[in-house]
Amino acid sequence: MSESLGMVPQSALAIAVAAPVGGIYDYLAGPAVGAVRGNIVMVPFGGRHLPGIVMGTAIGDVPVAKLRAVETLVTLPPLSDALVQFIERVAAWTMAPLGAVVKMVLSQPAAFDRPPQQKRYSIGAPAGAARLTTARQHVLDYLAKNEAPDHQADAFGVTAAMITAACGASQAVINGMETAGLLQVKFVSADQPPALPRHDLDHVTLTSDQQQAAVHLCGAVGQGFQTCLLDGVTGSGKTEVYFEAVEAAIAAGQQVLILLPEIALSAAWRARFTARFGVPPVEWHSDISAAQKRKSWRFILQGRASVVVGARSALFLPFSHLGLIIVDEEHEHAFKQEDQVIYQARDMAVLRGRLDNVPVVLASATPSLESWVNAGKTGSPPRYNYLALPKRVHGAQLPEISAIDLRATPPERGRWLAPPLVEAIESRLKAGEQSLLFLNRRGYAPLTLCGACGTKVTCPNCDSWMVAHRLAGRLRCHHCGHESRPSNDCTACGAKDQMQACGPGVERLAEEVLIRFPEARFALLSSDTVGTPKAAEAFIRSVSDGEVDIIIGTQMAAKGHHFPHLTLVGVVDADLGLAGGDLRAAERTFQMLSQVAGRAGRESRPGAAMLQTLEPENPVLVSLIAGDRDAFLAQEAAARQAAGMPPFGQLAAIIIGSPHEDRLFEAIRQLASTRPYFDSVQIYGPAIAPIGFLKGKHRARLLIRADKSVNIQHILQDWLGTVKLPSSVRMQIDIDPYSFL
Repeated sequence: MSESLGMVPQSALAIAVAAPVGGIYDYLAGPAVGAVRGNIVMVPFGGRHLPGIVMGTAIGDVPVAKLRAVETLVTLPPLSDALVQFIERVAAWTMAPLGAVVKMVLSQPAAFDRPPQQKRYSIGAPAGAARLTTARQHVLDYLAKNEAPDHQADAFGVTAAMITAACGASQAVINGMETAGLLQVKFVSADQPPALPRHDLDHVTLTSDQQQAAVHLCGAVGQGFQTCLLDGVTGSGKTEVYFEAVEAAIAAGQQVLILLPEIALSAAWRARFTARFGVPPVEWHSDISAAQKRKSWRFILQGRASVVVGARSALFLPFSHLGLIIVDEEHEHAFKQEDQVIYQARDMAVLRGRLDNVPVVLASATPSLESWVNAGKTGSPPRYNYLALPKRVHGAQLPEISAIDLRATPPERGRWLAPPLVEAIESRLKAGEQSLLFLNRRGYAPLTLCGACGTKVTCPNCDSWMVAHRLAGRLRCHHCGHESRPSNDCTACGAKDQMQACGPGVERLAEEVLIRFPEARFALLSSDTVGTPKAAEAFIRSVSDGEVDIIIGTQMAAKGHHFPHLTLVGVVDADLGLAGGDLRAAERTFQMLSQVAGRAGRESRPGAAMLQTLEPENPVLVSLIAGDRDAFLAQEAAARQAAGMPPFGQLAAIIIGSPHEDRLFEAIRQLASTRPYFDSVQIYGPAIAPIGFLKGKHRARLLIRADKSVNIQHILQDWLGTVKLPSSVRMQIDIDPYSFL
């Protein structure tokens, strides 16, 4: 090394800082900070103090005199080498800054501090004779009872508040007993670890199909990495099957991660888990408190949290001895993170399982095409083990699915429910059964326009319509969240009382239900009405208890619920989502309609699903009505393979945006003039995005398609490294895009 740089001292470390920056930075470390890969440290960065991860010894490309010193070593176990590798691999695959991924892992800096301490009391051993008053004797009697063998939960002693509540003793009495030596004092952490799940409780009797799948999953625990696709029809008991593998992992002293797509709707799942294992799982999602996140993060790193259930971000938690990963409803598009670090949690779960050398279970009634192909169902060598549950449990039958051709039997003018569906709902009401009306559209109406001049009410920040929400009395943009008050007068032409709501949302369906079925009890299921786990729990309980006759729901209704009295599903607009340039439009529609149809007839009474459509001959609907999912997947796979699209090829999207339209066009010209040319790579664009103005920014997109053999990240890195974007222009790279807006 040159003299100008100086010799890299042995105490110099390479550290990845938790900030959205690329690269690794060299820091000097004192003797208390060892070069242990995975150690968490606090470092100065710019004008801030940020956490970072020791990645190894210093790179040595900065003069020693310019190196800043590590401030502190966090007194926690180092992150596992598998997790550090995972950070590096996720950053490389997504082309996100390494520091952005580190920030996701070190998301709870409050957990780095010593937890708050709590004063606990137990019976002491006074040096001499101590005066025993009645109050003091009551305290000692209480402590003696508490320290009995059947009160092991209080092994650390009791708090002053517990003594006061049990004996009525004042703080002065307690202090006096402490001074006299009658009480022994300990300081323990106020953060008590979660109770360990039990693996010896009774559980349901499995069917032969369930037992066969469970035996495989249990056998996989502790045997290294493999991926299993658990493919079970709706109501086949997939949860009970993978619970068997969870039990095996707990018994082996390993940690389990379970990912759910809609954590707000997991109340029923949590209840089943608690009944099965005696305690609730540790939860990880946006609705839990900062204090709970701090405690959970620390306990997960220390290996004291056995089972964690969470949203996609839980994938980046610091497990110390991970033994099993489960991705429930693996097909769900909610597993795709679209902001900051853009990743697909299902795919990254498989990556983490490989690096941690643990099995991964992907469970779904409607597997993603990617998982279907990886299971070898299209003729290619299987990469995943395939486990099938082809039948519902308890003798329940799959619902009969039929189409209502709106061209032959349209709804009445100004209504949205066709006569056959209305008749079916009436018959269910008479039989005391529940119905579900499904429309994946929030609010009252997706469009408001002037009947005089045709002007549409649009968002000032986006190229999108404002959605009418009459329950809230607001117009809302579903892209940026902008709100405004509705008006009956047109701002463009000045016409009075000419603003008209066009098209239905779930609120408008509720209005029609109220008119058609005035005696029926109905409830709305959407993110506007059921947005928290507590609200979801209350909603599900009311439906299960028979307090609701008609559910009117969005896609939240397709999330694996078990409503025992539900026998009819009516899809109001089955064609919604089939149009447009979305690569996965057909697959997404098939999955959603299959899932929502699967809510019907899950117990003894038969179920039915009726799909209102203007195109009953659409291949998606034909396959759905025929109950031939495999035929649909085979057809979809053939179309994708012919076009070289995922999972048979690669896609990447480049999205550029700027508040200034002229700078956006300058960036477009630069990207267009420097684009590379390869035989196995096609670049489409740049072009203005379908939503050209979003959240106050003008946007353009490029789409890159490449063969499987191509290192698409390397090509993008070489290309984009030559482009200097104008100021205020932001670029995002999306590997395997799910959104094409």
